[in-house]
Amino acid sequence: MQKTLSDIRELAIKVIETEATAVLKLKDFIDQNLADVVDLIHQNAGRVVVTGIGKSAIIATKMVATFNSTGTPALFMHAADAIHGDLGMIQPSDVVICLSKSGDTAEIKVLVPLIKTMGNKLIAIVSNPDSYLARQADYTLMATVDTEACPNNLAPTTSTTTQLVMGDVLAICLLQKRGFKAEDFARVHPGGALGKKLYTRVSDIIDPSRAPAVACGDSIQKTIFTISANRLGATAVLDSTGALCGIITDGDIRRMVEKGGSFAQLQAQDLMNKNPKTIDINEMAINAFRLMEEKSITQLIVLKENGYAGMIHIHDIMREGIV
Repeated sequence: MQKTLSDIRELAIKVIETEATAVLKLKDFIDQNLADVVDLIHQNAGRVVVTGIGKSAIIATKMVATFNSTGTPALFMHAADAIHGDLGMIQPSDVVICLSKSGDTAEIKVLVPLIKTMGNKLIAIVSNPDSYLARQADYTLMATVDTEACPNNLAPTTSTTTQLVMGDVLAICLLQKRGFKAEDFARVHPGGALGKKLYTRVSDIIDPSRAPAVACGDSIQKTIFTISANRLGATAVLDSTGALCGIITDGDIRRMVEKGGSFAQLQAQDLMNKNPKTIDINEMAINAFRLMEEKSITQLIVLKENGYAGMIHIHDIMREGIV
């Protein structure tokens, strides 16, 4: 049966509204029970083992990934595989989280007694408060939904969304409780642009051999040569002690030429900007990029212990894949 754009749009909006309403209703289930679960996991010496069946198992794998990336060691155990040997991954100090909409599936009814026998604390994330899983769990976090977004009320849609959100709630509460900071995040996200943003410093990017500089009394001709030779679009201007006095960019040179007149007698100090934008060599590279964006410039003077250490160009940061 063909659907018009209007029909598709109406259905799409209904799906979004159905799931959004269910997520907002989760606020009604945020109580002392959630606080107790967060404390249990935080104080526990072991890991969090997350399990489920079907679509809930897929949500469980995402929950595990979020836990691991935010400071809570976790692993996934498929509920069906658990009763065929994977129960061996559960250690005595581990906490188990079981996801299930109904809480009454056959695999769950087999698995739960085994976990209880092993003595591990069991946390349920379930939609049905009267289910087998909810009754047997040590702690129950409700993810109740009135209806699936599926028109037939069959395909797990709204229910898996609420499970996902409840998992994020746990992960972020634990992150906050552990005092998990950006530096910790960088430690477990070393790859890709995200990792580079979090651990790459200016010192990792600048080339110490490319530190263009002229003296205050140097000629404009020498200044132009220095800028061209280093291909950073600028040069620092230093006094006789090596202290930073200013910066001259290729833009400054162009503007000087456009004004006309002779510049044969001009010195670097006559053209320099006496208030250059600077950044410390130990600062994060992403902060250097943000400063350049904010000030609409393409390079920054790099300082080390307040002394001139070189220059970083916006292209240097882009080549690293940080942005």
